[in-house]
Amino acid sequence: MKNILVATDFSPESHHAFSVAVQLARHTGGQLTLLHVLEAAEGAAGGFSTVGGPVSGHSIDEIFVIKLMEATKRRLHALRDEAAQLAPGVPVHDEVEMARVGDGILAAVQRLGTDLVVMGARGHGAVEHFFVSSTTERLIRLAPCPVLTVKHPAADFAVRNIVFPSDFSGEAAGALDGLRQVQAAFPGATLHLLHVAAGADGHVAQQQMQDFANEHRLANCLAAEVDAGQVSAGIEAYAQRVAADLVVIPTYVRSGLSHFLRASIAETVATHAFPPVLTYHLAG
Repeated sequence: MKNILVATDFSPESHHAFSVAVQLARHTGGQLTLLHVLEAAEGAAGGFSTVGGPVSGHSIDEIFVIKLMEATKRRLHALRDEAAQLAPGVPVHDEVEMARVGDGILAAVQRLGTDLVVMGARGHGAVEHFFVSSTTERLIRLAPCPVLTVKHPAADFAVRNIVFPSDFSGEAAGALDGLRQVQAAFPGATLHLLHVAAGADGHVAQQQMQDFANEHRLANCLAAEVDAGQVSAGIEAYAQRVAADLVVIPTYVRSGLSHFLRASIAETVATHAFPPVLTYHLAG
């Protein structure tokens, strides 16, 4: 998690994500790239805008695009200056993509060899920002690297409690590489192994989680089960109860696997749960 891409639309939520990313880069000795996407206007011939109407390609519109690029660069440079104050010595670069928002972020991830995308998230209906949940959900499904979503301010991103929800089946073992990377980044954090089920036998689940932890030599962990009708709701409730600093959810976009590994669960938690949520794909 050293080559970090921060996707920003300059909204409050994306600034929360920026703050977390700066702290994470300082903690890991990483570097940041700040990315803003000028979204292609529908039907435009060679022109772009962030939230406005189509840009037709005439000279006045070309001037508008140039001015828009200049204004965007100034805002990115202001974030670079802020990062230099918050974390002196952390390398910070900036990029502007011209594309549809999701496509632009994915293109930058590929071009830059990004290890982690950090982005703000807010719910459907937030038309003034591009980080509506549909964009977040698309990135979770398609990004080849982990995605960290941030919804609230985190002035002190000190990870002390990590929640890892799973059914702890054989498939869950495939998620351990990603989980170990998180534990290596935050070695002092308590790992909460969480099973969510409706009316399940808590004793059996506790034993299964303990066996899983012992088999894979997971250190500094606790096991818990939550009785909830919806997996995502159970994860959110438990994360709030233990004051989680980070929720880690592996996904595998393939039918037939455990519902804990379905991308839809990760997407719902990422756009609803209070703490930052890290999602990543299982190998294979």
